Amino acid sequence: MSQAIVIEELRKSFGKTVALAGVDLAVPAGIVYGLLGPNGAGKTTVVRILATLLRADAGRAFVDSHDVARQGDSVRRVIGLTGQYAALDEALTGRENLVLIGRLLGLRAPDAKRRAAELIEQVGLTESADRSVRTYSGGMRRRVDLAASLVGRPRVLFLDEPTTGLDPASRLALWELIGATVRDGATVLLTSQYLEEVDRLASRIAVLDHGRVLAEGTPGELKARAGGQVVAVRVVAERVGHAMSALAPMGHVRRELDEVTVPAHGETGLTEAMRRLADAGIVVDEIALRRPTLDEVFLNLTNGGGKQDAAAA
Repeated sequence: MSQAIVIEELRKSFGKTVALAGVDLAVPAGIVYGLLGPNGAGKTTVVRILATLLRADAGRAFVDSHDVARQGDSVRRVIGLTGQYAALDEALTGRENLVLIGRLLGLRAPDAKRRAAELIEQVGLTESADRSVRTYSGGMRRRVDLAASLVGRPRVLFLDEPTTGLDPASRLALWELIGATVRDGATVLLTSQYLEEVDRLASRIAVLDHGRVLAEGTPGELKARAGGQVVAVRVVAERVGHAMSALAPMGHVRRELDEVTVPAHGETGLTEAMRRLADAGIVVDEIALRRPTLDEVFLNLTNGGGKQDAAAA
């Protein structure tokens, strides 16, 4: 399988803050590739370097076989980018924004209008296309912003947290559009705060922390690496803290509302958890073995999170 993106020993610092400390990645063509990491991991820095918005201090990066540092014009001709904030002219309508992008990309006026109409229908904004963008909801703006990145039919699309702040219906609509984009032959590099989103969309995932790749693989491979199975326990809210203390000797304990999880470490994990909870006098509402979620993989690999993104700072 050919590689749409290749990164070799990529390094970048902002003053004394190291954003990337030697990142290596190979992204196969024609898939959604997820880039996960806590704030400050270097995700946005990677995207900005690949999109030629930022120059690396060291290392090499290639997009669609073009050297990012030496062939910036060629890279920009084959990529699309949707950043963390919608980059639209609010004085224009949604349709006018897309036509403008098409004209800037060199399309003739009829072709730009035709492409804008196609994308407006694809993102489900036909009824709102001729309204000013300043009247759009957040979800509508993000859909137009994503459409704008698709005007030039990019071979590689960078999506940097494209659904942050959207309601569930708007997120689902964007997921469908991302899937359609890949089916049309594009490669998508996706960063996201929503692990469910990456788990659903991405064929492969890299987890970054402190500017380094901690793990890479399919969602299934990463979940297996996290320990195979976890013991999931539900207790009454006021006893959650006691349950966490009782299970702590078994490994990294995680809490989400009234559920506590801990690595199972084999077939005896469930029995050990039940024994420890009983010894602590904790009544269990529900206990079961299950595969870890991508959230648990992420937290295990990154020790629960990080600091603010140096690139954003």
